[in-house]
Amino acid sequence: MTYLLPFAICLALCLAGFSLHRYGNIPRQHIIVTLSVLMAWCFSFLIVFTIPLDVTSTLYRQCVQEHNITTITTLAATSATTIPAGHTVTIHAHQQHSLKHNESSVLSATASSSIAAALTSRTTTECQQPWGMIPEEVFPNLWRIIYWTSQFLTWLIMPLMQSYLKAGDFTIKGKLKSALIENAIYYGSYLFICGILLIYIAAKGVSLDWQKLKAIASSASNTWGLFLLVLLLGYALVEVPRSLWNNAKPGFTLQYAYFKAAKLSADKAEAEENVDDVLESLQGIARSVPNNHELRECVETILRKVPTELQERAARNYSRGGNGGGTSTIVPSEKALVRIHRQVIKSLQTLQRTEALWSVQVEKVLYLEDVSRNMHSSDRRFKSEFTKSRSQLGRFFYSPTLHWYWACLLRSPLLKFLCVVTAIMSGMVVWSELTFFQRRPVLSIFANVINVAKHGYDFFTIEVFSMIVLCYLFYCTYSTILRIRFLNLYYLAPHHQTNEHSLIFSGMLLCRLTPPMCLNFLGLIHMDSHIIKERVMETYYTQIMGHMDVIGIISNGFNIYFPMCMLAFCLATWFSLGSRALNAMGFQQFLQNETIATELVQEGKDLIAREKRRRQRAEEAMNRRREFSRNNEAITANIYVNKYGNLNANSNTSSSATGGGVGRLGSNVPSDDLIRNGDNLRYDTLPRSLSDELKERFGVSTEAHVAFKGQQQSSSRSSGLPDEISSRFGRTQVQPPSTSHYRLEFGDYEEDDFMATSGSNRIEPPRGLFDDV
Repeated sequence: MTYLLPFAICLALCLAGFSLHRYGNIPRQHIIVTLSVLMAWCFSFLIVFTIPLDVTSTLYRQCVQEHNITTITTLAATSATTIPAGHTVTIHAHQQHSLKHNESSVLSATASSSIAAALTSRTTTECQQPWGMIPEEVFPNLWRIIYWTSQFLTWLIMPLMQSYLKAGDFTIKGKLKSALIENAIYYGSYLFICGILLIYIAAKGVSLDWQKLKAIASSASNTWGLFLLVLLLGYALVEVPRSLWNNAKPGFTLQYAYFKAAKLSADKAEAEENVDDVLESLQGIARSVPNNHELRECVETILRKVPTELQERAARNYSRGGNGGGTSTIVPSEKALVRIHRQVIKSLQTLQRTEALWSVQVEKVLYLEDVSRNMHSSDRRFKSEFTKSRSQLGRFFYSPTLHWYWACLLRSPLLKFLCVVTAIMSGMVVWSELTFFQRRPVLSIFANVINVAKHGYDFFTIEVFSMIVLCYLFYCTYSTILRIRFLNLYYLAPHHQTNEHSLIFSGMLLCRLTPPMCLNFLGLIHMDSHIIKERVMETYYTQIMGHMDVIGIISNGFNIYFPMCMLAFCLATWFSLGSRALNAMGFQQFLQNETIATELVQEGKDLIAREKRRRQRAEEAMNRRREFSRNNEAITANIYVNKYGNLNANSNTSSSATGGGVGRLGSNVPSDDLIRNGDNLRYDTLPRSLSDELKERFGVSTEAHVAFKGQQQSSSRSSGLPDEISSRFGRTQVQPPSTSHYRLEFGDYEEDDFMATSGSNRIEPPRGLFDDV
């Protein structure tokens, strides 16, 4: 039953792909960014999904080894007559229960066959293969590929990509050079620490080979990850249950949403001011570089990254500030353009981040207000102040009634229940972190659960329990990154609002935190012999990761006792010491009964009220346009019916007079400006001329009648063109032509014919609106 591993791989790939599609904008991202982030997320998820399989496989091998030794001891006592004295039998699990002597004597054929038969039957009875057993040779290669690929991504590729995207150079070579210089400064500290460690190891007289160097590299990475992991877990193990309990209270959640909206509005205003300042500087540089200059292409490259609206606003601000009167004659250097390019990229990314967070927060506040308003609804139907268009399938499966029951009735009790469950899980994690190094007696709760399931050979329970604990640790670790304010520079916003830098940062963080988190979990369940100081069969994961045994201060001190500091971080989070300290330093935090928090909550209410009025005005304008469009269509239809409504009556009357049949009075009148089949609409029955139709549609003409070649001119004439002009515009000195009226005849004449008849009453045909274009 090796299908669990392919299922885990497919699940990790699907989860990573769905998350990348939800948060990232794949069509606009660079293909290398998409592939690297997808690989980093997939490998991190795969480690979490595969560790339980490695644990059950290790426990099964340990069971087989223990029962093989017990069986051989028993059979050796009962087969003393067959096996010569002084011979012992040792069973090695990896050799498929083969028997070996410590001397050169050989067992008899009868004793060997009886021992092998008893060994096979006893092993099959006592040790049943776990559900989803994977062959032993799969795990070492799998962990090598996953671990070293993820480490290569998180320490080399992704930092270079992040620096490459932030670089302001205009060529690929220049961007790579800037990225290498920036990362060289960043990794110089790591190389300095590694050099000190290598000197320390060499001074102790420890010989270093390739395997030990790999162990040092992996252990150093895991030590860094463990340090960050303890800090994040110390905050999240308290904050996750508390946030669930607070989210179960609609009033508290709404107040906190107002507070956060006020802070995001301030951040958004600051980002807009920064963008305006940078773009005004860019406008000055763009006007100082001539069009024929060699650096003009670099300026156009920067301008193409700025939206048109921001460019127009920056141009107005630049002119309004008194800088539009003259243009600087000093042409900036290429380094100045690189610097302004980097500033433009950074400012636009900050503005995009704050606008995305603001839009998400506004939607959240509006939804919470709808929940508060529908909480005491009598009809039990969820009604939103601003309705959103949903598909018919979505309205069917998530109707307003079902929405009301979930948002107003079921959500709060469910969150409180989850709060209790996560609080129990957090208590178990903290207690196990404090006592996991104690082997006799076993005090770690997770180790006791695994031992009980191991003695009963309940491998399914071991897999499920390990998966639940790992997923909870994973959620607590990663959710902390999105909660801490100073790390909000990188965020994951849904609806494709996450930029490339945040995606790369999340991939780096997952690759650095997941391996030490899994190693910490294996230490909690007492499957790491280098922590509990007892020879137990280790998983293939710990064999590939290695141990920091070459540096005693880390293997015997930091990796064991530093996780105990998690209790101090949990207590500091419980009493909100960090929030109080930040609030005292000027970083506003949501603390109840604080004056600043109350003022920010009121400011958030005012901002949301303003946003609601803006949306209401937009909806009212849209409704007015739709109503005007419908009324205009109705008026047009009525005019058409009134104009041509008598045609069928005239046609039916003429048919009755000639005996042609009974007419259908009014049955064929078009109602949608279309001529239908069966409509007796003939132009010979029109009660008016084409000239009258043009007059009715476009107004009374100035006696410039339209006629076609060969048609007789109408005998009835009204006042001439000069009288019409005089009545409208007054008397002029221009003498009218000899005739009181004239007509325009458009025939098949060439231009020469018009020139030849310039002295007659014929004039040139009227010019159109775009004839001069």
